[in-house]
Amino acid sequence: MSSHRLPLIIAMSASLLATACGGGDDPAPLPTLSGQAPLVVGHRGASGYRPDHTLESYALAIQMGADFIEPDLVATKDGHLVARHEPNITSTTDVASRPEFASRKTKRMVDGVEEEGWFATDFTLAELKTLRAIQPLAERDQSYNGKFQIPTLREVLDLAKTEGGKVGRVIGVYPETKHPTYHEDAGLKLEDRLLAILAEYGYTKKDSPVILQSFETANLKYLRTKTQVRLIQLVDGNDYDFKTGAVTFEAPYDRPYDWTRAGRKDLFASMVTPAGLAEIAKYADGVGPWKPYIVPVKGTFGADGKMVDVNKDGVVNYADASSSTPTSLVADAHKLGLMVHTWTMRNENRRLAFDYKGDPQAEYLQFYRLGVDGVFSDFADTAVAARKAYLTETGR
Repeated sequence: MSSHRLPLIIAMSASLLATACGGGDDPAPLPTLSGQAPLVVGHRGASGYRPDHTLESYALAIQMGADFIEPDLVATKDGHLVARHEPNITSTTDVASRPEFASRKTKRMVDGVEEEGWFATDFTLAELKTLRAIQPLAERDQSYNGKFQIPTLREVLDLAKTEGGKVGRVIGVYPETKHPTYHEDAGLKLEDRLLAILAEYGYTKKDSPVILQSFETANLKYLRTKTQVRLIQLVDGNDYDFKTGAVTFEAPYDRPYDWTRAGRKDLFASMVTPAGLAEIAKYADGVGPWKPYIVPVKGTFGADGKMVDVNKDGVVNYADASSSTPTSLVADAHKLGLMVHTWTMRNENRRLAFDYKGDPQAEYLQFYRLGVDGVFSDFADTAVAARKAYLTETGR
């Protein structure tokens, strides 16, 4: 997922299903597409507690009750798929402190934007395995920096099976193909490599415990011709307009990069219109919108036209905005048979709207009540606790 960022639902635990179906009289279906409880996806694992995209992070998310774990996939120089948030590994590994790789620092164009750093596409798998992951967000626990390796996709799939056996649940894997156009330009196209590995595990059908996602469209359309596994079209944005609650757009977060390459001028916002959703329904099973597309946030503005520091912490930011009237996105998607999986839920106060009053569960509850089919969370334990509260609230 971006960093700012079916009816057939599987990978739900037996205990959760029992809870959802328990009681004397069967309660009315939940407002999800399937009528079942929403999924909890461990976003980059349990990234609120451990460095992103490590086996240790994924395992912790599973232990906390996540139904799916999410590896972002990039390719190595020798064609292996590994879990990293971006091809640029500067902020998520200790590569900058490794003198043996100092000469690998370079500049590359990613989705039309020049980036400087170290890139997975310049390293073999063996070389990447000598690096160690670090926590990219300064306010989060840094004590695990330098301890965990970069895992391959196969290692993530194996972990899901092993840990699933320990907890008695089928654990799904929810890979994102990161920057498909970048990888294709590098001669390291992701899609066929990904499908070949999934086939090794027998993951080729709609009921396989895997969902694939992308911010681009062409690769999802290609995948649709090659596999029956579920596909999700991600919908990004750059920032918020706190006066209107609208999502704002700036490259490279303005449109799918394959649209930019093709000269298509529509913004990501066009994807969440009824017409845009109908287009997505032709090749995908669901949509993964950034959460303000579902619940916009607005600030309070004074007579001087400036946004008010509502929480009086001396900084005017997201935490001073409050959630406003939800859009019709969830209902519009459901009418077309599309799942809605939103992102990213986080616990830190500065990432919570003011009206949630510092309680991250309040945000989850709002989205669960709106009928989202799944949430991506950095803190799977909070997402699961909020889901339990929601199921209790609905008589389950």
